[in-house]
Amino acid sequence: MAFEVRVPAVGESVQEGEIYKWHKSEGDYVELDDVLVELETDKATVEIVAEASGVISLKKAEGDTVTVGDLLASIDTSASKPAGGASEAKKEEKKDDVPEPSSSSSSAPPPPPPPPAQKSQSSQDDRPQSPAVSRMVKENNIDSSQISGSGRGGRITKDDVVNHLQNPPQPQQTSSGSSASSASSDSGERGVRREKMSRLRQRIAERLVEAQHNAAMLTTFNEVDMSAVMNLRKQYKEDFKETHGVGLGFMSFFVKAAVEALKAYPAINGYVDGTDVVYHDYYDIGIAVSTNRGLMVPVVRNCDKLDFPGVESEILSYAKKGRDGKISLDDLSGGTFTISNGGVFGSLLSTPILNPPQSAILGMHKIQERPMVVNGEIVVRPMMYLALSYDHRIVDGKEAVSFLVKIKENIEDPARLLLGV
Repeated sequence: MAFEVRVPAVGESVQEGEIYKWHKSEGDYVELDDVLVELETDKATVEIVAEASGVISLKKAEGDTVTVGDLLASIDTSASKPAGGASEAKKEEKKDDVPEPSSSSSSAPPPPPPPPAQKSQSSQDDRPQSPAVSRMVKENNIDSSQISGSGRGGRITKDDVVNHLQNPPQPQQTSSGSSASSASSDSGERGVRREKMSRLRQRIAERLVEAQHNAAMLTTFNEVDMSAVMNLRKQYKEDFKETHGVGLGFMSFFVKAAVEALKAYPAINGYVDGTDVVYHDYYDIGIAVSTNRGLMVPVVRNCDKLDFPGVESEILSYAKKGRDGKISLDDLSGGTFTISNGGVFGSLLSTPILNPPQSAILGMHKIQERPMVVNGEIVVRPMMYLALSYDHRIVDGKEAVSFLVKIKENIEDPARLLLGV
C-alpha cells in the first residue's frame, strides 16, 4: 500500500512554497515521524514528517515550486525494513555497482588519492559553523576556507555549501609561457555569482517595498540614559536567574516600557485598513530577530499580562527556535507593534522600516558612553539612541514624539514600570 505525502495547508495566506531540502533519499526506509523534507514558504520553513513507515519514493526535487495538495512523495508501507538499516543496504549496493577494472587498464596507474591534508583543511577556517554546515563540509571533504559565506559576519550557511558543491571553483588556466602565468597571478580573479533569492528573502523584499509604497512613513528620534536599567540589572541579574531560570536582558524593559506607551497612545498600536482605523486592545509585540535564513519577527503575545520573567522566557524560546529553524507561521502572525534591536550588530543609529500592516516600529541601538550635561556638570553616561518609524496617516508627529518620551521616562526610571505611572 502506498501512502501519499502531500503539501499541507500551512497557513491561511500561504498557497505555495519551495522544496528547500530533502532529508531522505529515493528508496530510503523511513520511520513514523521522521523528518522527510523542509518546505520553504514566504514566511517560514516548515518541516514535513512521515505519517507512516516504509520505503519512500520522491516525486519532487529540491528547488521545485509546489502548491498546497501537490504530491511530494509516496511511502510503500508494505515494504519491510532492511536488515541492518537502509543506509547499510545502500552502501552494499554502491559497492556492488563499482565496476571491476578491466585487464586492458590494469597497466594504467591508479588515480592518485586525495591529498591527506584535505580533510583537515576545514579546520583552518576559524569562522564558526553550525552543526549542519560542519557535517556537510565533513561529508563532502570540502575546504571550507574556499567557501564564500553569505551569513552574518561571513558565516557559511547551508546554501553556501550547496552552491559550492554545484559550482565548484575552476582551476586557474595558464599558458605555457612564464610571462602569461605571472600576469595571471598578478591580475587576480574577478568572479561574479548569481544566486536565486530564497522564497523567504523574496517575501521580505516585497514587504519592505510594500511598506515604503503604502504608508506615509516618517521617523523621529530620541536618546535614553541606560544607567538606571544597567544598575538594576547588575544588582539583581544573578538573583533573577536563580529565581526564574532565565536571564534578565534589556529587551524585557523595552517591551514593558512600550506596552505602557502604547496604552497612552493607542493609535500606534493600530493600523489603517482602507478608510478605517483598526485599534487593538491587546499588546502583541514582535521582536525582530536575525536568522541565517533572513529577518524574522516572532510575536510575544499579551505582553501587558506578562511579567519580566514571562517576557524573557518568551524571547529566549524564540531565540532558540530561530537558531534551530523551528519558528512557525503562527509564531510570526498577528503582531500589533514591533521592536528591532540593531544595537546587537553595532548600529549606532538607523531608521527602521515598518512591518506592514502595523503603524509603528521602535528601533533600539548600541549603548555607547557619551559626555552628557547633568545638573550643570559634564558626566559620562551610557546612552542609546531610539528611533520610532511610524505611519503618518494614523500617527501625528506630536503622538510619535510623546510616545518616545514615554519610553525614555520608563527606561530612565524603571520604577515607573512597577508603579504604573
